[in-house]
Amino acid sequence: MISQQLEASLHKQFVEARSKRHEYITVEHLLLGLLEEPSAAGVLCECGTDLDKLRTALNEHIQQQTPLVAAERQLNTQPTLGFQRVLQRAILHAQSAGKKEVSGADVLVAIFAEKNSHAVYFLNKQGVDRLQILQSLPRDSSAAEALESGDYDLDAEGLRQIILFREQETSAEITTRVLEDFLLMQGEELGEVLGELNSSGKALCGLYPRQTAEFIVGQVKAYAAKHGLPLRCEATIQARRPPRSAAHTQQK
Repeated sequence: MISQQLEASLHKQFVEARSKRHEYITVEHLLLGLLEEPSAAGVLCECGTDLDKLRTALNEHIQQQTPLVAAERQLNTQPTLGFQRVLQRAILHAQSAGKKEVSGADVLVAIFAEKNSHAVYFLNKQGVDRLQILQSLPRDSSAAEALESGDYDLDAEGLRQIILFREQETSAEITTRVLEDFLLMQGEELGEVLGELNSSGKALCGLYPRQTAEFIVGQVKAYAAKHGLPLRCEATIQARRPPRSAAHTQQK
């Protein structure tokens, strides 16, 4: 699903982060890697970005702010939740747009949802925002059209509802984290789903293309199994009544 060029960029950043004994690999590491990825770098240049200046700012921030693992401790560099959210968001958008691969340009767009990150701050500082990035994507790109308009290919026969089940008492903090990190929920929608889980033990989380739904369900199941959480997630054929679906799917 991830393009070879993007995969090479991600691998390089992980290798470099480990070589410097960084405890985490962050959104700033991710953006730094995209400066060497052709599709992302091309879009940034189209927006008038000074890549050298951006690279310097990112390197200085990473050097000053990233915790280091002491020499006597075992090194296990981990991606931050923000890093994981960006990649997941890019994958969801690409799948919804019917793309076979996720490019660096797709990830670049997804970074802007991490509004409180220094990556977005450094881009904004150069006058680059999400709309500019979208407008600079190739106009024959299905991703560009889908991201800009929210008009995804939602063939009714290919749609799946994601339903989250809480079979035992689970803290609101953990449930919220799952909904935020894997289903990218926030605000009023997040509150509605938490309310449904509290009242009935299950909640409809939205309507998605089949492959996207299967991807999300797999991630939630793996996370629940790893941490021993009494959460179950399923993707089912859509019901006749319209769920909170379309608006939710479009904001993905």
